[in-house]
Amino acid sequence: MFHKTLIGVATALSLSVAPIAAKATELFVYHSWSAESEVAALNVLIDALAKKGITWSEIAIPHESESNVGLINLVTGGNPPDVFIESNPGFYRDLKQMGLAQPVTELFNSEHITENLPPAVVQSITVDGDIMKIPTAIHIDGMIYYNKAVAAAAGVDPTSWTSLDDMWADEKKVEDAGYTFMAMGGNTFQAGYLFHALVAAMAGPDIYYRLYGPEPDPTVFDEPALRDVIDMHRRITSQADDGWVNRSWADTTNTVITGKALMHLHGDWMKGQWRAAGATAGNEFGCINIPGTKALSVTVDAFGLLGGVDEETKQAEFEFAKIVTDPQIAADFAAKKGSTPVRSDAPSGAMDICNTVVLDGLRDIGGVQNPFNITDGDWHMSIWNVLFEFQSDPNMTDDDVIAGLKDEYDAIFG
Repeated sequence: MFHKTLIGVATALSLSVAPIAAKATELFVYHSWSAESEVAALNVLIDALAKKGITWSEIAIPHESESNVGLINLVTGGNPPDVFIESNPGFYRDLKQMGLAQPVTELFNSEHITENLPPAVVQSITVDGDIMKIPTAIHIDGMIYYNKAVAAAAGVDPTSWTSLDDMWADEKKVEDAGYTFMAMGGNTFQAGYLFHALVAAMAGPDIYYRLYGPEPDPTVFDEPALRDVIDMHRRITSQADDGWVNRSWADTTNTVITGKALMHLHGDWMKGQWRAAGATAGNEFGCINIPGTKALSVTVDAFGLLGGVDEETKQAEFEFAKIVTDPQIAADFAAKKGSTPVRSDAPSGAMDICNTVVLDGLRDIGGVQNPFNITDGDWHMSIWNVLFEFQSDPNMTDDDVIAGLKDEYDAIFG
């Protein structure tokens, strides 16, 4: 947990921050992006910073092991990055107690950034009344992206599905046409994201927040709707082909792009891979929300800034914040990343039909916050581990999953 990990080293860190600050024109950046589309999006920022005379050095961890362990080690080890990807508000609270937090509330207000961010984005980047995060992208954690040529060959229309039952009714048509119905990859990241997206879509906001809230409610384990989600997780992950083990989300999406599978249910950052392959929304691929969804799980990707550095580095950090939230750069970044721009005043030409699906869904269905923004990090990662074990072991039952979640809850909160 963040508080236990960081606060104990506050004194040592306060002595080490000044000597290790980045060069005046260089920012040391920590992130977890490595897919082709993610790197292309980062290059949008790197190029924009270069025009301001600011260079970029970085350290990246695998997305599939997404946690803040590496970031904590850098901070507590005396070599903290100037800019870092982190969503959990607990981390920012700990930085504040250590004198290392860097709010951007005044900067965002003076640059008229806040007023041009959607309310859901402002909520996600605010911690205890201060804007602490630099938003880069809006994503839906569970959407379906499908290959239109495969759909036509199989004689199915995903846009006609109004429920998951409708979706599964077309499974045999797709398989009889020689395609995998749903692409599937294999690691804790994908198993965990599939699960919380299904909890939001099938069980709805109440059960979602009882499971993923700041103080999870253990009575949620007795809810039949949670078992329904576990059963659906099994049905979906049972679609896995022989190559699913350790396959990344990007490689999984590529099996759809190359016409081996009809669709992939994952975060809408999949669009970046399609675009990197030269495909266009509405032509080669289509996108829909989970059929019958009750709520959309929303990710607002965001960077944080390290406080306590020298004035020149601080100004470089602020320039980074302004670049990331510039309307045109936000649009260019989103086009590469496969996301929806964070600025409501981003150029309209940057939007495609999948962005429209996202924005219409947020307006008409509503969203819940990604677990990284609201729940205990240990608890969240424990859920990932239990569900990946479930995906990997066909002999595990939903009773086993519930028992595993209860054991993890007791270990963390008991």
